[in-house]
Amino acid sequence: MNIHKNPGLMDQLAASYALGTLRGGARRRFETLARDNATLRVTALIWQSRLASVAELQPEVAPSPVVWKRIENLIHAEKQAHAMQAARNVPAVPAPAGGRWWSSLGLWRGATAAGAFATLLAVVTGVNFTRQLSGQVQELSAKLTNTPAIEYVAVLADDKANASILVTFDPKSQKLMLKRVGDFREQPDKSLELWALPPGAPAKSLGVMSGDAVVQLTAADSDIRRSPVLAITLEPKGGVPAGTAATGPILFKGALIRTPE
Repeated sequence: MNIHKNPGLMDQLAASYALGTLRGGARRRFETLARDNATLRVTALIWQSRLASVAELQPEVAPSPVVWKRIENLIHAEKQAHAMQAARNVPAVPAPAGGRWWSSLGLWRGATAAGAFATLLAVVTGVNFTRQLSGQVQELSAKLTNTPAIEYVAVLADDKANASILVTFDPKSQKLMLKRVGDFREQPDKSLELWALPPGAPAKSLGVMSGDAVVQLTAADSDIRRSPVLAITLEPKGGVPAGTAATGPILFKGALIRTPE
């Protein structure tokens, strides 16, 4: 099967790669294909961004007292199992009057009770763990559902092809997300300004970046769809006046790619 002609398969493999479930030879083959396929690289970046955003939303939670109680029960059960094993290795004692040692009703009741307790503990622990895992899966699924729908992505690089800013666009919220991935930092009296470069039309400013590692800007869906290329210029603090052209040099530039559906 030609992966380049199967967007669904590309998306599935990229998701597995980002999750870490794609291993061994399959993972190496994916990396080999991604080196020569920009769309595949972008799809993997999108999935990594999605999963990273889910992790950032996950609050820190202290272990429940029930968890510690389960651990104590498991340790106690393990100690009981070792004690029973040691008891089996003790030399046989004289048989009680009226019958052989294995006919002692008390011994069999004790062994049966211990076995029943261990079985019940294992079942209860397994059921609770399954419920807890199911709840976590449902919570993660809900967060993934609420993750922004990234339709466009661009990697803006300098003239030496060093990636500096990752740009994604969610048409539902009309939000551009810009994440600094390089080492460049502008001077305090300067600002980075993002531009859409539609063919046959003047460049249009999409907003000015702050100094934060991640910046969110608002953009019209039509401006994004008409612009195959995005660029960032270095401007005076606060950017150029509205409706005017860029005055500074282009620092970073990159193609705007539509992600596979």
